[in-house]
Amino acid sequence: MRVAVITPVAGRHRHLSVQRRGLRRSTAPVGSHVVVCMGDPAAADVAAARAGPPLAAVHVDVPDSRLPLARARNAGAERAIESGADLLVFLDVDCVPAPGMVRRYVECAGEDRAPRLLCGPVAYLPPPPPAGYDLDRLSELADPHPARPHPGENETLENGDPRLFWSLSFAVRPAVWERIGGFCEEYRGYGGEDTDFGQCAAAAGVRLDWTGGAVAHHQFHPVSDPPVEHVDDVVANARIFFRRWGWWPMSGWLTEFQRLGLAHFDPADGWRHGPSGD
Repeated sequence: MRVAVITPVAGRHRHLSVQRRGLRRSTAPVGSHVVVCMGDPAAADVAAARAGPPLAAVHVDVPDSRLPLARARNAGAERAIESGADLLVFLDVDCVPAPGMVRRYVECAGEDRAPRLLCGPVAYLPPPPPAGYDLDRLSELADPHPARPHPGENETLENGDPRLFWSLSFAVRPAVWERIGGFCEEYRGYGGEDTDFGQCAAAAGVRLDWTGGAVAHHQFHPVSDPPVEHVDDVVANARIFFRRWGWWPMSGWLTEFQRLGLAHFDPADGWRHGPSGD
């Protein structure tokens, strides 16, 4: 099975370099690493400077500060499918694959089962030491995400809740990808496109299976909770989602934004930017 790993990138070049190191250690072959450079042409040079799977660079323009993550993933999938990939593995630039991650995705994708998305567990790393992460010790250092399933090494949890889908690490066969229709490119910037993709998959009769053993280790970077620096994106994307699906995603963040005076809920018009009355 020819595997393409697809990674959207905008900055975080050190993370990309470590990811390439991780892919080089894969116990199953990776046919190509499709690096989608979102307004960041230097990312292709960073990836090429580190030994790893054969590299294919795709460039996506960013006309403003709102990263087109949905469009980038679609562009990466298009390149991978054109190149003859039998399995698309999407891996965010923050993530370092465990040596067996690709192998487990390949094993599960090769089973004769209903159309499905395969989501591997993601475990979170502490800040790296001055010399960087020791890739042999990542499994000792990382903690599973508390809000996502973390099945055992050879365990598969079938028929997962599509609302929990995330694009940090997942795999899909090209025919299933085309059945879902890819990511909705109305979403730009931070938030919403993952939950939308999960809903598209469910609507297309594609189930979500949590795939034990297909572990990715998430490299540390600072985050805000709620992500106040992305409030405009979150509100705008939540409104797109509500128009498409009839319910509000990211409700925890929206409620916190309201508490902070950064957003408000208008009974007649839904979530809006800014405090009530603006």
